[in-house]
Amino acid sequence: MLTIDNLRQFGANVREGMERCMNDETFYLEMVKMTLDDKSFGRLSDALQSGDRQAAFEAAHALKGITANVALTPIYEPVAELTEILRPAAGSLEGREEDCQAYLERITQLRDELISRRDGN
Repeated sequence: MLTIDNLRQFGANVREGMERCMNDETFYLEMVKMTLDDKSFGRLSDALQSGDRQAAFEAAHALKGITANVALTPIYEPVAELTEILRPAAGSLEGREEDCQAYLERITQLRDELISRRDGN
């Protein structure tokens, strides 16, 4: 079961996330759960695997926003870094594919850790 204490242990900025949710713990936890199920995680993975940089950027940018809103800092940080790598103005991805894959693996690992806490595994 996902709790405020689990999120603190995970490294989330619970105070900040709760403030954005009007200090309503139930609402905040529900928003975190919705974030973990967001389809942008799958879109990011699919886009990186297919080499679609624009779609990967869009998915990463969406994840950056939703993870920031609920202050899931451990996930937000690698997502924000990946977003900048993928940003169209950042130039070529040549030589950066491994970086993108490493970021995706870290993001997925962190998300899976919270899903495990949520599901009680």
